[in-house]
Amino acid sequence: MSFENFQKNLEKYPTKDTQDAHINGSLTVIWRDWDKIFHEHPKMVYVSSINPGEIKGPHTHLKRDSYFSCIHGKVTFVIKSKNNYVEIESDSEHPNLIYVPKNMASAHVNNSQDIARVLVLANIAWKPNDNEMINTIFEDYDWENLRSK
Repeated sequence: MSFENFQKNLEKYPTKDTQDAHINGSLTVIWRDWDKIFHEHPKMVYVSSINPGEIKGPHTHLKRDSYFSCIHGKVTFVIKSKNNYVEIESDSEHPNLIYVPKNMASAHVNNSQDIARVLVLANIAWKPNDNEMINTIFEDYDWENLRSK
């Protein structure tokens, strides 16, 4: 399974009440071991929150591939790909999985009025002081244009 422009749409299914079968929510498939969407199975899974109007990053992971899915709120992922930037929106209503390979810088932007939560799957587990991440500056990126969207 490949990622088109760093993203893959996820499967989302309605769930039904056991008494009268009305729709009571939904189920979104992030990963199944037989999907073959990862080069390596995840070694760490966590939830990252982003406060309203805030930017996490940009930074680069030197050793790990990361996969992100916004599970609450709305986030724009900004990925620096060679000489251009790719912007990908993610939210729980239109679920997708964002792939950021190691050695590629990215930032996560919350333009909403609520805290956003992102489920993260990584192929290497984080350890304190492992110096696996470096902060980056997107000097030529127009942050104000993104914030006005």
